[in-house]
Amino acid sequence: MAMDELNGYYFEDLSEGMTDTFGKTITDADICIFAGVSGDTNPVHLNDEYAKATMFKGRIAHGMLGAALISAVFGTKLPGPGCIYVSQTLKFKAPVKVGDTLMARVTVRKLIANKKFAEFDTVCTVGDKTVIEGEALIMVPSKG
Repeated sequence: MAMDELNGYYFEDLSEGMTDTFGKTITDADICIFAGVSGDTNPVHLNDEYAKATMFKGRIAHGMLGAALISAVFGTKLPGPGCIYVSQTLKFKAPVKVGDTLMARVTVRKLIANKKFAEFDTVCTVGDKTVIEGEALIMVPSKG
């Protein structure tokens, strides 16, 4: 397989306003596996009785589990394979619960030609509600 077949978009193929998404319905298994992988065993994610007594009235997914869906868009769709995360800001606006379908969307905001970096707006939604928003800086492979 040639390297070109393994790459996503090259920097030269990007334009401001390009967008792509990745969606996933969050399961109990997702939360448990993420707790195991990350080491974040906060009872608000794993303990029903504890979580019922919180302001959320039940268990919630890890915020970083939602943010990982943003990474999935970058690594698999836009710009796709070969890109490298440089930075990401995140604002967690609302909880995500088991059974919620989380949609991550990235949109090219600005291209920085001399560095081959792209700035993106990033957002995760459940239905029409924004649950995570932020900005990312991505290094994108160049054709030249």
